[in-house]
Amino acid sequence: MAAREHLTVDEFCEEFDIARSTFDDWRAKGRAPRCLKLPNRQLRIRRADVDAWLESCLEVA
Repeated sequence: MAAREHLTVDEFCEEFDIARSTFDDWRAKGRAPRCLKLPNRQLRIRRADVDAWLESCLEVA
């Protein structure tokens, strides 16, 4: 199955096997990927922002 261009928060949490509360905590601390807020106040996360966020999580050995 092809990766979706935009993820819901629930899809992101499922993909990374984290609780919604963990995502909310990361977001409050500025550690989550960038989100889009839709007019209905729901959040979406661009796949490109997920990829950029993952790159920023890399540690240099």
